[in-house]
Amino acid sequence: MLPFVLLIFIPLVAAFALVASGERVKAWIAATGVLLSALVSSFIAVQALQGNGFGYTYYGGQIFGDVRITVDALAAWFILLMNFTVLTAVFYGRSYMKAYHGMKANLNLHWISYLVNHSAMLGVYMVHNSLAFLVVWEVMAISAFLLVIFEHWKIETLKAGINYLIQSHVSIVFLMIGFLWISGIQHTYDFSAITDYARQASPAAGILLFVIFFIGFGIKAGFVPFHTWLPYAHPAAPAHISGMMSGVIIKTGIYGIMRVILLENTNFMVIGTIVLVVSIFSGLYGVMLAIVQHNLKRLLAYHSIENIGIIGMGIGLGAIGVGIGNSFLAFAGFAGGLLHVLNHSLFKSLLFYGSGNIYQAIHTLNIDGMGGLMKQMPRTAILFLIAALAICGLPPFNGFVSEFLIYLGLFEAIHSGQFEFTALIILSALGLVLIGGLAILCFTKAFGIIFLGTARHEYRHHAAEAEPGKLIPMVAVVAMIAAIGLFPQFFIEFLRSPVQQFTGEVFVNGAQLTVSSTIQNLTWATWGFILLVAVIWFARKRLTASSSTVAGPTWGCGYQTSDARLQYTASSFVRNYRKLVEPILSVKKHKSVISGIVPEKGHSSTHVYDLLESALIDHPIRRIKAFIGRFNFLQNGSVQFYVLYGVIFIFIIIAFPLLVDAVVFLFELVKQL
Repeated sequence: MLPFVLLIFIPLVAAFALVASGERVKAWIAATGVLLSALVSSFIAVQALQGNGFGYTYYGGQIFGDVRITVDALAAWFILLMNFTVLTAVFYGRSYMKAYHGMKANLNLHWISYLVNHSAMLGVYMVHNSLAFLVVWEVMAISAFLLVIFEHWKIETLKAGINYLIQSHVSIVFLMIGFLWISGIQHTYDFSAITDYARQASPAAGILLFVIFFIGFGIKAGFVPFHTWLPYAHPAAPAHISGMMSGVIIKTGIYGIMRVILLENTNFMVIGTIVLVVSIFSGLYGVMLAIVQHNLKRLLAYHSIENIGIIGMGIGLGAIGVGIGNSFLAFAGFAGGLLHVLNHSLFKSLLFYGSGNIYQAIHTLNIDGMGGLMKQMPRTAILFLIAALAICGLPPFNGFVSEFLIYLGLFEAIHSGQFEFTALIILSALGLVLIGGLAILCFTKAFGIIFLGTARHEYRHHAAEAEPGKLIPMVAVVAMIAAIGLFPQFFIEFLRSPVQQFTGEVFVNGAQLTVSSTIQNLTWATWGFILLVAVIWFARKRLTASSSTVAGPTWGCGYQTSDARLQYTASSFVRNYRKLVEPILSVKKHKSVISGIVPEKGHSSTHVYDLLESALIDHPIRRIKAFIGRFNFLQNGSVQFYVLYGVIFIFIIIAFPLLVDAVVFLFELVKQL
């Protein structure tokens, strides 16, 4: 019980200390509070992964009943990866928020919300009572909203925050429907009621229940078509909050989906197929939109949708593997999905931290206006490049390990000869290949346009390298990325207990050895090749050290002077791709016609809009506004009409019971006849 008490006591003390402290130490107090909470919860999580699960039952009175607070292996995995990203974010944010010096009240609210959000996420992973779960889920949503709207004086930020808050509550509505359905039948709020109901319910009812929960948790995770809040909230938030939201907050939705699959423990083939199909579409749609973005953080936000699709593909394949009794597919799918949850939290938070460095250096996120930043920000460029290679799934970094796990599962499923799933599995493999290829195109564009070449526009501020307070947390993330690439078998061993909850011990034993040895050989071969290249480079440098080097101008293809306008822009780099996908995406072009012997300055720009957002949100809202607008005549400013409205309302209130009685009387009369 003591660890759970500490997890409540530590953030409370830190919050009071924040209010009473000076501005210079606020970030340190918040970091200390998060660090202590992370240490306590990580101790619990490590014990759970080793088979020593923590559990405590609290009596919540007549409203909640018994509230189980339990940390099993699945929750432990999510707690550990969450704590690491939350810690790097708070230490990065300590330096990032120095730019907002003098905003004491805003900083108080920001850091207190950060502490509350961390505690709420811990509650999401630990609470096994549906009513208490909804409470901590709501606290997490509100605290995240406050973190997103830190720059609330910007109208775009406020709109993005409200959009996120509204859709978070749509998520809560679906979760509430699912939990009330179960509690109304089983007469308990404990999560075990879901298992009891699934055992006795019809397959159709069990699948419908899963779909309701999938929509509720899928909105938070960012699955397509429930993703529309994500490309607005991530760019609006401060960089460390964007990293935390993409790295861990959206993963609470993944946890919820996996928890429901574990609790229902039935209909694995149908559930797995649903998750897999939605995930393939999410991954492809996310990366297709990411490529054509001009705003760096918006580009990264769409890549979160893409990687949620990859995670979902692993979960869907794992569930199908359990359903058809294929142990290798089950292990590779669930292990790949869970490992990619960790991997995405690492390289995506690193990319958002890099975007924060860029923004505070040049005060713009417009990729078309960047260029040549590697000369001024070499360390940020190298760290961003490592994250870009990792997110593209290239060896020897962590993204390769988790994606290769999923590939192994796909190839095993094709080998197994299960004809009814062969088409879906082949489609999944093609989808994953296409996602990886498009991701490489996107980050080739992003890194090349931002860091290479020369500046395409004159920066209003002199670009300079970020301070060590920002770079050190980024280096810590890179160390984890490299560690997973070097020693994948260690992390796969950590996944043994969470995966075993879904597959059973018989499934895990044989599959784990095959997967670990295959990936280990591949990663070591890749690192060996890198080491060989480094040795050759070092030998060449030593051998040519005594030779003289003459520097000269680069051949300019006949041009006497270089011009930044001769470089690719972000738009022109992906022009061929954009023309291919124009029928699928909503692309609007704005350009001026160049004519005459001495033409004036030309202009061309493209703007891409999310078709699903337009169809599911914008168009219905416009229809509702148009319908409501028909009643504008009622608000005519006349006092007499407003008095008349009151009289009509009172008449309706009085007449309604009489009308009900009349309807009942007529109904009884008809029955007698």
